[in-house]
Amino acid sequence: MRPLDVPAFLRRLGVTDAEPPGVAALTRLHRAFTERVPYETVEVQLGRLTSIDPLDSVARVLAGGGGYCFHLNAAFGELLRALGYRVTRHPGGVQTSEDVEPAITRNHLALTVRDLPDSDDAWLVDVGLGDGLHSPLPLRAGVHHQGPFTFELAPSAAAPGAWQLRHDPRGSFFAMHFAPDAVGMDHFADRHVHLSTSPESGFVRTFSALRVDGRGWDVLRALTLTRVEDTTTRTLLDDRADWFTALADVYGLAVAEADRDPLWRKAVSQHEAHLAARS
Repeated sequence: MRPLDVPAFLRRLGVTDAEPPGVAALTRLHRAFTERVPYETVEVQLGRLTSIDPLDSVARVLAGGGGYCFHLNAAFGELLRALGYRVTRHPGGVQTSEDVEPAITRNHLALTVRDLPDSDDAWLVDVGLGDGLHSPLPLRAGVHHQGPFTFELAPSAAAPGAWQLRHDPRGSFFAMHFAPDAVGMDHFADRHVHLSTSPESGFVRTFSALRVDGRGWDVLRALTLTRVEDTTTRTLLDDRADWFTALADVYGLAVAEADRDPLWRKAVSQHEAHLAARS
């Protein structure tokens, strides 16, 4: 097995030193990851099927990229294991609206951490929800506040022993459900292919980049950049240079020159299609 370069990973997160496992250390790592590693669909938009091998996802993060849940939570889980945390991967499902039946569709990978020396709780660890958690949550029923947002954990009817994370009403989905089963990354292989290549996939239909910090969310869909805090601000990035500057400044994404034209054309086309559908 390839070794994990823990110091390089910590540098990528802006963390100076490795700490022993604990609630405060886990929280610092989780926050650093969500702030510095974007949820993004660049490779999907360019028609490239990526690997979800955890160490390939680590390499992707260390090279300055991000990804979606199969990349982000897999990479973060590898870092946590290397630092001595007990991490479990779980199959999940994102419930897009309250009208949709909750189910474990395997379109999401969730993580839990257990056996922390300063906590009797298991902890939900999820850096792969886009406009989601900034900090991990103790896995017990209740309402949790993070910045201007409210999340709720409760048992889920999606599967025996499952949990539901209900999103803030301003979020991009209604809830995420995950089952207690421990699974490997092969459990998600077919779903990854579908999400990355199917014309029905939201990742294929619309370019997305998202990040979370302690004050709010930055959400880029096609050409519209939205900042969600106590108030919501939308900016249309219909100038090519401004769009790539936002990718670099907000999300830390440097797109190769050869990929810029096809990526920009996709985003423009999606924006125009959105306007046509509205009219």
